[in-house]
Amino acid sequence: MRIWIAVAAAALLLVTVGCTREVTGTARLDPNQPRTAVTDDGYGILVGDPEAAAQIEVFTEPQCPHCATLQADYGPEMASYISLGQLAVTYRPVTFLDQDTDHSARVSNAMFAAAEAAPRAVAFQAFVEELWAHQQPGGSGPTDIEMADMAQESGIPAPAVQAIARGREAVDPGDMSDLNIELLAQLNSDQVATPTVYDLLNNEVLDIYDENWLAKLISTI
Repeated sequence: MRIWIAVAAAALLLVTVGCTREVTGTARLDPNQPRTAVTDDGYGILVGDPEAAAQIEVFTEPQCPHCATLQADYGPEMASYISLGQLAVTYRPVTFLDQDTDHSARVSNAMFAAAEAAPRAVAFQAFVEELWAHQQPGGSGPTDIEMADMAQESGIPAPAVQAIARGREAVDPGDMSDLNIELLAQLNSDQVATPTVYDLLNNEVLDIYDENWLAKLISTI
């Protein structure tokens, strides 16, 4: 969802209950929208207002089909709550499905390259949705140029798009995955699996197979 504010130049139509009126102005993006940042430990990506009333941690693998389903089913809804400042999402990628390829490592690196530019949170969330929509489980995954195109179309700033296209190293994927798997194992030592979504404020793993899990989370704030 985009938040718009008006400044003088053109006409926007404002619809109210039972009537309409014209407001002069040109639409531009609110500069105070939530942004994206790399976490203090260097291996997570915080998307949204760090003071949001609902905060979740998403452990995800770039080749995991269930992670792709999570993004397809709930990505736009997460983006909406993020843009309103109600939700913050910390992505923690892991790469345990990288066997004969570096697919997951390269996708993770592209995410961190994008995050370094502190893009608008909704743009970063759109980039994540595109990456998981173009996964190739067991394959080589999208090329650096293809990921750069996805980043550009999502609204990621140009310097980050260029860094992704060059394949510039933005994170050590091995260290990143090791730490995030360790954190994931602390949540459920019996089964280290993705996607896992953790409620950081209530300290509990969320049941993402309840189709209303996200709406229920927001309803509690």
